[in-house]
Amino acid sequence: MAKYSLVFKKSVAKDLRNIPKKDIKRILKCVALLCSDPRAEGCIKLSDQERYRIRQGVHRIIYVIQETELIIMVVKIAYRSVVYKNN
Repeated sequence: MAKYSLVFKKSVAKDLRNIPKKDIKRILKCVALLCSDPRAEGCIKLSDQERYRIRQGVHRIIYVIQETELIIMVVKIAYRSVVYKNN
């Protein structure tokens, strides 16, 4: 399987500021694993969207897979109750 490149939307930096530092390391490790397998176990496609989500504790990571360019774009990282609002 081909290796995907990882791209973060600019607003993700702002999302990470609101997350405790101990959780950020686990989240970034989880995001790095997406490069080798973007549809790994635990990955769920969001209904009526071309986005996927993966859980890391109480946080959710929303991302888009661009198959033609082999890019994974992380769109949003937030607490589970907030992540789906205003997407």
